[in-house]
Amino acid sequence: MTTLFNYIVWNPNEVIGHLGPITLRWYGMCWLLGLAGSVIVVRWLYKDQKLKDELFDPLFFYSFIGILAGARLGHCLFYEPDYFLTSGTHFIEMFLPFHQMADGSWKFTGYAGLASHGGTIGLILALILYCRKYKVKLWHVLDDIAIATPIAACFIRLGNLMNSEIIGKVTDVPWAFIFERVDQFPRHPGQLYEAIAYACFFFVSLWFYLRGKKEGSPFKVGTGFFFGLCLAQIFTFRFFIEYTKDVQEAWESGMLFNMGQLLSIPFIIIGVWSIWHALKRKTA
Repeated sequence: MTTLFNYIVWNPNEVIGHLGPITLRWYGMCWLLGLAGSVIVVRWLYKDQKLKDELFDPLFFYSFIGILAGARLGHCLFYEPDYFLTSGTHFIEMFLPFHQMADGSWKFTGYAGLASHGGTIGLILALILYCRKYKVKLWHVLDDIAIATPIAACFIRLGNLMNSEIIGKVTDVPWAFIFERVDQFPRHPGQLYEAIAYACFFFVSLWFYLRGKKEGSPFKVGTGFFFGLCLAQIFTFRFFIEYTKDVQEAWESGMLFNMGQLLSIPFIIIGVWSIWHALKRKTA
């Protein structure tokens, strides 16, 4: 990484190294770091709230599967339905980390395409199943997960930065990045904007959580306040930061609101409603 005319020239190797036949990539590593950070926080929350240890391990399993499945299906259905829904082979590719090559062979690519909106939906559905299975109060689990979620979101965007994907629009701001893997134009580092914002959102949620432990505080886990705060913060920021990003798919060009913005609106509404409702009710 070097500077050129006050811009940051960006073209890191997306591969960290190899462990035998396994290729370690920055994107996958960022996902793992984000999930690990979230796990540490939620485990601490469970202990702090004196919840049973045996309830934690299945929570991680449900969350991981929900996020991965939702993010993958969300990308395929929201952004590339014309590819994945036009043939049986492409449909199968939605579920497998493989891509069929022109000669008919299959190549391991990992899940190249994950959407945060789909991941959020998948996570919520997985948590509903978890709560039904283990007889845990849904609002309580949603609030705990919501406190830790910005950590995972932060690292995922750092992974996008390492991959030089989800790039910003051309700009002349002095902190612009030249993503050499894409072109030679200085662009907004939208991934970095989001990563920094999500890190800040985590500390905001943590501040409210610690304040909520005081007697009489309205910021209580189990009311849906933290769930609403997470959705409102992340997706409101996501809505406006889209104006600095280049379109992800050609068909989004010319749209008043792109797909990321349209998908963010329902989450913003649910988040604001959850905060309002939480401040009017007692802890469940």
